[in-house]
Amino acid sequence: MTRLGLLHSTIRGEEKLLLQAARERSVEIELIDIRDQLLNPDIFQLNFAVALERSVSTTKGNYAVQFLESQSVPVVNSSRVAAICADKFLTSLALAKNGVPTPQFAMVFSLEQAVAATEQLGGYPVIVKPALGSWGRLLSKVNDIDALETLIEHKEVLGGPAQKAFYLQQYVPKPGRDIRAFVIGGQTIGAIYRSSSHWITNTARGGTASNCPLSKELENICRQSSQAVGGGVLAIDVFETDDGLSVNEVNHTMEFKNSEAPTKVSISGAIIEYCLEVAQGSTQR
Repeated sequence: MTRLGLLHSTIRGEEKLLLQAARERSVEIELIDIRDQLLNPDIFQLNFAVALERSVSTTKGNYAVQFLESQSVPVVNSSRVAAICADKFLTSLALAKNGVPTPQFAMVFSLEQAVAATEQLGGYPVIVKPALGSWGRLLSKVNDIDALETLIEHKEVLGGPAQKAFYLQQYVPKPGRDIRAFVIGGQTIGAIYRSSSHWITNTARGGTASNCPLSKELENICRQSSQAVGGGVLAIDVFETDDGLSVNEVNHTMEFKNSEAPTKVSISGAIIEYCLEVAQGSTQR
């Protein structure tokens, strides 16, 4: 029997669904709270064939993944995928390099360059967001140069080193919603519309979820996006535009507890089954 190590910090609704899906498939789970771990290769006990990283902390999760990979344990998702998806600038670079439609973007390090980049991105409004972050936090829709100057000054004075790198993205008007698609092993298994009267539609910020029918266009752009970042278990955020679909971000430790009901898809079950496939593929190499 394949044993799965579940790396976690808090046990959220998603982890409870994963535990239930594992029980239904007779998969043995070892719960590993990474906050309590001593990642010493001389003493760490490897009692599982594959690991699933579900930590709320990106930093702790990344170190745990890199540690396990150094011990030849396959991890979902890999450190390579996590490094790309955890950084919005690196995600945008990977998407653009692989020809995936994505909003125009730029990384700058001064107010002067931010003003120049805004002009290149089509003018105001422009989106300024942290390269590292989740749940729609610290996103800013900047409507004029006065607001841009204020925002940049605050980041320069009050922020840490990461806040002094300014990731700008073209503003894309949305029809009151965007799409989050769940992609596992390159296959889109389901998708939701995230609807809100606010320009930020994250369900963590109050957006409501409803089923989004899968289309060939959506499946194609999600497959291309998955390939661009290295595959695995992903949630891909997609904009609907006049020119077709455009990928905003790719998430490598996504939340999905509010998406199983509207999609009628066991996302948790698909994740467990994918982990088993990864473990099997590792033993055959």
